[in-house]
Amino acid sequence: MANSTVHLTLLPQPRTLHPLAGEFPLPRAALIQIIARQPQALLFSATQFQQYLKKEHGLHWEIAASGFEPGAALRLVLDPGATGGPQGYRLAILPEGITITASDAAGIFYGLATLRQIASQARRANLPCLEIVDAPDFPARGVMLDISRDKVYTMETLYALVDRLAGWKINQLQLYTEHTFAYRNHPLPWQNASPMTGEEILLLDAYCRQRFVELVPNQNSFGHLEHWLSLEPYQHLAEIHGEFDVPWGKAHGPFSLSPAEPGSLELIRSLYDELLPHFTSRILNIGADETFDIGMGKSKALCDEKSIPQVYLDFLLELYREVKRRGFTMMYWGDIICRHPELIPQLPQDAIGLLWGYEASHPFDAEGAAFAAARVPFYMCPGTSSWNTIAGRLENALGNLRSAAENGIQYGAAGYLNTDWGDSGHWQVPPISYPGFAAGAAYAWCLKSNRNLNLAEALNRHAFADLAHEMGGILVGLGNLYQKAGVDYPNSTVFHHLLARPLAEIAAAEGLQADSFDEVLITLDALEQHLAQARMACPDAELIEREVKNTIRLVRHACKRALLALMVKENAPESEQARAKSVLGTEWKQISREYRDLWLARAREGGLADSMGKFKALEQDYDL
Repeated sequence: MANSTVHLTLLPQPRTLHPLAGEFPLPRAALIQIIARQPQALLFSATQFQQYLKKEHGLHWEIAASGFEPGAALRLVLDPGATGGPQGYRLAILPEGITITASDAAGIFYGLATLRQIASQARRANLPCLEIVDAPDFPARGVMLDISRDKVYTMETLYALVDRLAGWKINQLQLYTEHTFAYRNHPLPWQNASPMTGEEILLLDAYCRQRFVELVPNQNSFGHLEHWLSLEPYQHLAEIHGEFDVPWGKAHGPFSLSPAEPGSLELIRSLYDELLPHFTSRILNIGADETFDIGMGKSKALCDEKSIPQVYLDFLLELYREVKRRGFTMMYWGDIICRHPELIPQLPQDAIGLLWGYEASHPFDAEGAAFAAARVPFYMCPGTSSWNTIAGRLENALGNLRSAAENGIQYGAAGYLNTDWGDSGHWQVPPISYPGFAAGAAYAWCLKSNRNLNLAEALNRHAFADLAHEMGGILVGLGNLYQKAGVDYPNSTVFHHLLARPLAEIAAAEGLQADSFDEVLITLDALEQHLAQARMACPDAELIEREVKNTIRLVRHACKRALLALMVKENAPESEQARAKSVLGTEWKQISREYRDLWLARAREGGLADSMGKFKALEQDYDL
C-alpha cells in the first residue's frame, strides 16, 4: 500500500520524518495508555487529543494509566532517559498502533500536536506509518503581543491564540505593557484603556501553563511611559516634557523616567510589587528601549559627568537589582546597549538581552557575536512586520525571521522572541500577523527542516482549515502587495502612509506612480475573487473573512487616495477632485464602521477611539 506521508504538511516540519510501510486505521473505540511515573502530568495533553478525536473523527477513545498493554492504540511514554532532550519526542505510527516517547511532559504535548496535524490530513481516518524524531533549535520560542498601542485583546481572543501558538510549539507569551495592566494602586494611567486585570492574568497564566506556554510578565520600566508621565501625579518623574531628537526625527516628551529622580525607582518598585505575584514565570521583561531623551532634561548634569550611556546602564542595573531581589530573571531590550557595545561586558550574566530589529538586513550577526563574546545571555527578537502596513510586509518579515534564527543558532541564543507591534493605531487585523507567527514558530523550532516551508499551505491547514486551500495564499498575497506599490518605507508600507497623511502631503511625496497603484488594484480584485472561493472550517471563519475583506478595502482605499493625490499634484480640475473626494468619503464611512465592529469582535473598547483618531487627516480631507 502506498504511503501518503509525501502529502503531509506539518507546522513546524519535524527535524526528521521517515516514512514506513503501511497504514494505521484509527479504530472507533480504543485506549490511550499513559505510561509514566506520574501519569497526571500527561492527563491534560491526553484529554485534549481524546476530545479532538471525538469532535473531528467521531471516535471514542478511553484514557488509562497502566503498564504496557498490547491492545492500546496510542501509548504516551514518559521516560526521563529518552533521547531527544528537553521538549523532544519520538513519534512512531506502525500498523499495530502509535507510540509517543519523550523525556518530559512538554515533549509528549508536542508529539501529540504533531499527531493531531497528521490525523487532520488522514484519508478515511487511516494514518500513514512513519517515524518522527524531533526536538527544538531554541529552548524558548516566544511571541510578544503589543497590548499598549492600542488593542487590548479580549480573553476569548487570547485563549484562542494561545491554543494556536501552542499547537505550533510556541512555549512563551508576553503581553507588551506600558499602561494596560489594572494597577489597583495606580488607577489613573489605565482608566480608559480597558486593561488586563489581575484576575485575568491569573486565569491566562493557568491556561498557558496547561499548554506548556510560559506567560512572561512584561512592563516597560524606563522609556515608553508617556501614558504615565503626562498625568499630574507622575509628571515630575519625566526626563523631559519638551522636544528631543530621535534617530527618525523629532519626538515630544514626556517619554522616559528620569534616572536623576529618586521617585522613578520608587514608582517601578510599586509596579513590580503589584504585578509580579500574578505570574508563575520567574522572568520579567522590563523593556528599557529607545530612551533617546535621557540626558536632554533632568539628567543632563549627571550625563555630562558620567556620559549618557553610563547613566543608562546605571539605571538598568538598578532595575536589575529590583528584579533580582524579587527572585526574577530580568529581560531587557538591547537596542541602547548595542549602540554602545563597549558596555556589553558590564551587563549582568544572569539577565537576558533582547536583540531586536525588524528589517531583513538587521545586523543580528554582529549583535549576537558581541553578546556571545561577553558571555551575556540573549534572545533573538525579530518581528511579524505587520504593524504600520495594513496588509503586512511579508517578504521582509520572512528575511528578518530567518536571519534571527540563523544567527541565534550560530551564536548560541537562549531563545527566540517573535514580536507583533501595534504602532500608530494598531490598524492591522490579527490574521495579517498569522504568516509571521507561523514562519517564526517554524524557524524557531527547526530552521533546517522549515527553511523552505510552504507557508501558504501550512496556513491553509493549520490556521484556517481551508478545504479550498485559498486563504493561506490570500494572506501571502496581501503580505507582499507592498512590493508592487513602487515606494518603499522602512518599518511600514506606503499603504499605511496614504491613510495616515493628508492629501497635500501625499501629493508632495516623491515616487508615487499611477501605474503601480493600478497594478495593486488589479491584484486586490484577484485576491477578493479567491476569498469568495475559500471554505474555512476554523471556529472564527466568518470573522476572518470579514477581517480580510476589510483589509482589502483599506488597501484599495489607500490606492485611490494615491491616485487622488496625483490628481491634486497634476492640478486636475477642482470639480473632478471634489467628485473623487465625495466618492471616497462615502466609501470611508462604510470602511470605518466595519473597522469599529471588527475591532470590538476581538479587542476591548479601550484604545479604539485613539486608533480611529489616527485617521484624522484622512477624514479632514473628506470633510467628515
